[in-house]
This record gives sequence, C-alpha cells and structure tokens, in this order.
Amino acid sequence: MEIKGKIYCFFEQSGTFKNEFRKLGYEAEDYDIQNEYGETDHICDLFAEIEAGYDGKPSIFDEITPDDLVLAFFPCINFCDAKTMMFKGVSIFQRGWPLSKIMRENVKFAQVRQYFFEILLKFVAICDEKIIRLIIENPWNASGETYLQRNFIAPTFIDKDRSRRGDYFVKPTAYWFIGCKNTIGYSEQKDKQIKVVYKVHASKEETGVCNAARSEISPDYARNFICDFILGKVQPNTLPTLF
Repeated sequence: MEIKGKIYCFFEQSGTFKNEFRKLGYEAEDYDIQNEYGETDHICDLFAEIEAGYDGKPSIFDEITPDDLVLAFFPCINFCDAKTMMFKGVSIFQRGWPLSKIMRENVKFAQVRQYFFEILLKFVAICDEKIIRLIIENPWNASGETYLQRNFIAPTFIDKDRSRRGDYFVKPTAYWFIGCKNTIGYSEQKDKQIKVVYKVHASKEETGVCNAARSEISPDYARNFICDFILGKVQPNTLPTLF
C-alpha cells in the first residue's frame, strides 16, 4: 500500500504504531480521549467526531484525504468473549450474584454495547462514503464467541498468533481493511518473551475485564505488522513461511 499522506492512529494513546510509522519516515499521530502514556497528540472524543461526521456536521473526517490512512484500535471491551460470558451469566465477575442482579446489570451492558456497535457501523459508513482508507483492529476468538464475529462483516484476515511477529501475547487478532487491500509479509521473531494472557486462578484485580496490560502491543509487533500487511516492506532476516 502506498501512503502519500498522514497516518491517523485512532483510539491509540500508547504511541506504539505511531512511533513505528515515524521510524519508517511517515507522518503519524495518535488520537484518543485519554493520555495515560503521554503519547496522545490529539486528545479528542472520537465518538463525538464519528457522530458529527455521520450526521454531516463538521468533524475530523473533513481533514482526512484518500492519500491518508486511518488505523483504528476500536474499543473492544463490549465485543469481547469476556462480555459474552457476562451476558450468559457465567462470568467469574458474577459469582454469587442473584439472577435478578445479573439481568439488571446485563440490561445496562446491552445498552452500552448497542451504542458502541452503532458507533462502529457509523465509523465504517463515513470512511466508505468519504473514500478514506481504514484498518480496524479487534480481538478474535477461535470459538466464535465475540460479538463482532456474529454480527459484523467478516474480517479481511486474522493474525492467529501475534507472538510469532514479536508480540508479548499468544492470541488471535482480527483486522478489517476498508477501502484498501492488505499485503502479505513474513516477519517472524522467536526471541520475544511471551506473557501469560490468562491466569487460570487469577483474581479479578489481576485479570480485569479491561486490563491495560492485556491490550498492549509490542513495538516489534507493530513494526512487523506495518511492514507485512500495510507497506509490503521486506525486512532483513525474515522467514517466507509464516503466513
């Protein structure tokens, strides 16, 4: 993919992908409502921007051109399999709850999830209408339990084991390429220490429904993903057998 313009990293405050793009000579900036890592270049409410853009009002999308690229790490907490378990009433966070409490809490969860899903649909619609190239990242599950697996368009591809490209975790991640095509690359790293994604006997404090550590992506993975799937850039010491 040729990128003549700017990379907009939506819902990223870590600077991970932004900084790897910059190392490769591209203009890239982070956009998020939070700045916990001190890397957010533009602190803004992207949901409000999406709502405005969808309604035809002035928004951030007015400045994005077909030469640019939007890479969006759309909030996944309401779509993940952990949330599905809560809807089924079998989550560890609901142990000891009476059925009435589970149902009442799930009413709130359902309303929030519906809102997030509507925002995602509007986001994709805006980018398609404005001919904005968009890549969306979200977790995947081999069991087919996530909300997007059952209710959203099929992903372009699934990176089934991020650790093979140098990430901290062994877990699958789905990517949707909207208005653009992915390339196929072959970066592989076997020297990265793998983190434990799930602890069988972990406490609520250790796991958390939205634990920040579990959502982090390593700079190595970001670089390899960018080169493999966005730029089609061959790197030294890569293996042509990975994907």
